[in-house]
Amino acid sequence: MSLPRRALIAITSAHATLFQNTETTGLFITEALHPFLVLTAAGFDVDLASETGAYTPDWLSQQPDFLSGTDLAIWNDTASAFRRKLDNMPRADELDADEYGVFYASAGHAALIDYPAARGLQRVAERVWARGGVVASVCHGPAIFGGVRDEVTGEAVVKGKKMTGFTTEAEEVMGIMGELRGWGAVMVEELAEELGAEYKRAPGIWDDFHVVDGRLVTGQNPASATSTARAVVEVFDAL
Repeated sequence: MSLPRRALIAITSAHATLFQNTETTGLFITEALHPFLVLTAAGFDVDLASETGAYTPDWLSQQPDFLSGTDLAIWNDTASAFRRKLDNMPRADELDADEYGVFYASAGHAALIDYPAARGLQRVAERVWARGGVVASVCHGPAIFGGVRDEVTGEAVVKGKKMTGFTTEAEEVMGIMGELRGWGAVMVEELAEELGAEYKRAPGIWDDFHVVDGRLVTGQNPASATSTARAVVEVFDAL
């Protein structure tokens, strides 16, 4: 089967307050922007979609430590290819899942809220997997995997595979674990265990780190978004 050189970057549609109700979480901008740039440069047609067609930018992701230089210029330019795609996203249920060879779940803490029940996005990931494509995530993106099943076995696509994502240690260091628990959120490490995956991580919570296990490619944190996307291209081109 010939897979289309087309990728969907999933976007969280949720938002909530963090840091004692002082700031808003939503899409962590570079976790979508960096894969968009890598995949586009590699010749992929790239679409963005969220469950509702809407998004909220994450406050922390707009701070200079995370968004500066060319990335900031692209973000501020509402006529840039990235912003045009992001600001005019379809709902996930409006997509034809068979048009994609890659599914990449970007995130932000808000993904812990909507991804677990985001059936529109999950169905795209399931079809990409079933057709032999690449399924990927970064940071909190694995929150979507609880509902992404292998069409043949009925098991989670990550079962028995190595994966990574945002560490529980990092949540604690950021001082927001209590608030996340208040959402009823399941941490990425916990979800990996629940789904029968083997969780891997770098020594440092902010290290650039990703894991490739067959057609599953996962990155640990915002710093890993680019390397994860590059690995996606390598895996896809080797299929």
